[in-house]
Amino acid sequence: MADLYPLFFEPVLKNYIWGGRNLEKLGRSLPENERVAESWEIAAHEDGMAVVKNGTYAGMELGELLNQLGEVLVGKNNQWALKRGKFPLLVKLIDANKNLSVQVHPDDDYAKRYEGNELGKSEMWVILDAKPGAEIVYGLDEHITKERFKKAIKDGDLGEYLHRVEIKQGDHVCVPSGTLHAILEGALLAEIQQNSNTTYRVFDWNRVGDDGEPRELHVEKALDVIDFNQVKKALPLPQEKESGNGFSVENLCRNQYFTTDRYYLEEGATINGLCDGSTLEIWGLLSGTIKLNGEEMNRINFVLLPASMGPYEIKANEASVLLRTYVE
Repeated sequence: MADLYPLFFEPVLKNYIWGGRNLEKLGRSLPENERVAESWEIAAHEDGMAVVKNGTYAGMELGELLNQLGEVLVGKNNQWALKRGKFPLLVKLIDANKNLSVQVHPDDDYAKRYEGNELGKSEMWVILDAKPGAEIVYGLDEHITKERFKKAIKDGDLGEYLHRVEIKQGDHVCVPSGTLHAILEGALLAEIQQNSNTTYRVFDWNRVGDDGEPRELHVEKALDVIDFNQVKKALPLPQEKESGNGFSVENLCRNQYFTTDRYYLEEGATINGLCDGSTLEIWGLLSGTIKLNGEEMNRINFVLLPASMGPYEIKANEASVLLRTYVE
């Protein structure tokens, strides 16, 4: 039987033009004098491969571990992932030091047709910190035809058509494929998503990249996949699920690819769980400190529990907030 235990990873840091140094606030060690936009916390993608940093598998890439453990790692609920040779999920921290592009992601069918073996990309965000007045673009502000929208892109001004929503710490956002969106300046967030790096940029604020040239747009593909019915969409509200001795749980996002719940634990509260072979679990500690199977875990850390690991225990050393992601 494979040696199964909670897996921690060395993150993969990404330098994009909109990044900064704010991930240091979340405890990430950043290269000196370098802006960092994203920290891929749990990742097994050709564009970024996280490496196990603890236990028997220390030094092994997550993709290699998937090949070795297969269903034991990801679970029976992820048979499709094994057939396609894909780890199903990707977890990031994002520093929107400047505006990200206005963009959209394709669904699985479109990605498979036009992007090789890439997955589509449904995602969700939890806002970890936000400057006063920080916003996101979340769908359209009014009903508009594809032709009018294409002309607005060509004219370089989408402003009147973009639905902006103010965000604050603790908010969450579900972003299914086809959603026109942008994370705007001043947000720090955790992102849980399908394991994909396919983004179709629609508008990039008329700026240039490090090479002095405008960054590539993907207008035709974007127009193919944008859901033009997402107009004035409000942020979702948490849905209360359960409460117990010293803890409560609310659902943040549920789709066919993953479910994410948020747990609030009082000091001393204990959660006893079981990885029974059906699905992997990814836990993220957003605030407080806990012991996971007796090992200390500090805030803004993510851990992967293999699907067949068996029982586990989470005990809060102090009041703590966690995310749990799994595949139903």
